[in-house]
Amino acid sequence: MDDDFEARIRSGKALSESMGDFHVVDWHADTRSVRAAFTVRREYCHTNGTIAQGGFVTAWLDAAMAHAVRHDTDHQFGVVSLEIKVSFLERVGPGPGQVHGRVVRRGKRVVFLEGDLYNAEGRLAAQATSTGMLIASATG
Repeated sequence: MDDDFEARIRSGKALSESMGDFHVVDWHADTRSVRAAFTVRREYCHTNGTIAQGGFVTAWLDAAMAHAVRHDTDHQFGVVSLEIKVSFLERVGPGPGQVHGRVVRRGKRVVFLEGDLYNAEGRLAAQATSTGMLIASATG
């Protein structure tokens, strides 16, 4: 087994790379929200490489909402999704993408989240709501 690969998996780097170099750009404590960026690669797309497959769109939204939880809890908690609903509003094609994830309400064990994803043209392309369960962070 490749030790470097194992380290990249444990750190989350391999996952962020596989999601188009997904990375958090900034955190806004006042709105309990993160802004993240990624690249929609053609290999994530159907219809001759022009429209991102919905599972990728859902993953970007889910990741942004999860990062909002991490920041909102000062990295003490992560989240596992209990349910997620995604509305697809516009097409998402190859190019830069941006997603915002926010904590709407956080209890002792349950958290309610929202996310907005913008396509390369800057148009709102998908929205999500999610209910999650807080889990203690292994990296605290």
